[in-house]
Amino acid sequence: MSARLSVSLHAVSVRRGRRWALRDIDLQLQAGERWALIGENGSGKTQLLKLIGADVWPTPTGRERRVYRIGRREVDLIEAKPHIAYIGAELQDKYTRYGWDLAVRDLIATGLHRTDLLLRPVTAAQRRRIDSTLRVCGLTRLAARRFSSLSYGQKRLALLARALVQAPDWLLLDEFYNGLDSQYRRRIDRVLDTARTAGRSWIASAHRAADVPRGTVGIIELRAGRLRSVTALSRTRLARLARGAREGSGLSPVKASAAGRMLLRLTKADLYVDYRPVLRDLNWELRAGQHWAVFGANGAGKSSFLKLLYGDLSPALGGRIERCGVAAGTPIAAWKRRVGYVSPELQGDYAVDVTVLDLVASGRYASIGLADAATARDRKAAARWIRFFRLRSVSARRPRELSYGQLRRALIARALTGGARILLLDEPLTGLDPRQRAVVKRLLERLMRRVTVVMAVHHAEDLPRGMTHGLRLHLRRAYPMDCHSAN
Repeated sequence: MSARLSVSLHAVSVRRGRRWALRDIDLQLQAGERWALIGENGSGKTQLLKLIGADVWPTPTGRERRVYRIGRREVDLIEAKPHIAYIGAELQDKYTRYGWDLAVRDLIATGLHRTDLLLRPVTAAQRRRIDSTLRVCGLTRLAARRFSSLSYGQKRLALLARALVQAPDWLLLDEFYNGLDSQYRRRIDRVLDTARTAGRSWIASAHRAADVPRGTVGIIELRAGRLRSVTALSRTRLARLARGAREGSGLSPVKASAAGRMLLRLTKADLYVDYRPVLRDLNWELRAGQHWAVFGANGAGKSSFLKLLYGDLSPALGGRIERCGVAAGTPIAAWKRRVGYVSPELQGDYAVDVTVLDLVASGRYASIGLADAATARDRKAAARWIRFFRLRSVSARRPRELSYGQLRRALIARALTGGARILLLDEPLTGLDPRQRAVVKRLLERLMRRVTVVMAVHHAEDLPRGMTHGLRLHLRRAYPMDCHSAN
């Protein structure tokens, strides 16, 4: 077997603007090791992964050393980098943001050249390698499908295949299990089992015990940019992660209040996305005072259902959607001003260079950023929700300077700044550490006294207290259910 890459960090720090993202990191990573990386949002997990992957350069302090070795031979960054593959949510967001809608086969082929787009023809040998990777990842039937047409879980598998086709020594998995149901977690575990058998190493950042890949043997913990501990992974540590995920769970039954006026009604609605049937024969209504939890596996249509409610998608001919107070023929923008919508894709869109205050103010216009300077009324409306979501201390920062949890709160604030009375939330707690999840859930519980909430989740533990109804999407149908059970 050929020698594999090891990584050594000594007194390494990374500064971002005025703050230190990482401070004095000392870490030895040997070939064949498999680590979980834990820490609160903003603790520096992503920066550490990018530092190891040579996508971030250490801030010069005069003491720092980052050393790569293949076997006993020290190598430079140019030689080391092909041995490392990083997979984070931002790559998935990039393909969505720029409209790079490659076929799955071509997406995987870009991994061979480490480019975002396929810039060179694929050779016969490379084609065989791609076919083998498609089989290992269970994607052969999807090889010709466009990336945008895949479910959330299928996209994650495709990005994993893109990394594996490079035959890296190290996989850097940044919150890779976020937003995945149990079926896709098991599928990815099986793929990683194959990678482990082939001698691959990994570091996987995680907040939940369920997000630690099978076969992980060590745990690295960061706190406020500093290395807190490097230890063997034990059942005790996994139990601590599991307890943190359940903290503040909103599973206690809540009696539904009397149904208020009708806000929205679907009648015999079929929904297609890119000419593919997603949901059939939807008969459902939303009333004031109701709060709906929407469950379903990856690909069941949860995100498409929310987009239908918001107005980004329309029912097929023959189906009907009625929106209270919006007459037929009224521009959809009139409805959208009454509805707030937050999705993982929206978080990916916010790479714009605006302050948090302007980000929140843009919700008054349902835009990504502001075309003109914020008016006094815009700023007043934004300031109200910035206070509500406890963001005053970061209101002058840019989105990329926020922790994941802060940006998620800012986007929910943005959704409400235009005076929305309905709030549509697509996996709003995905990617948040236990403390941030508890904070956001408490804020949502307060918010639900003012607005009607429809919230798509995988984990029932992510629900705030006060959910009154449940809807399960399965095999293109919608079934009313207990809102406190995701099974």
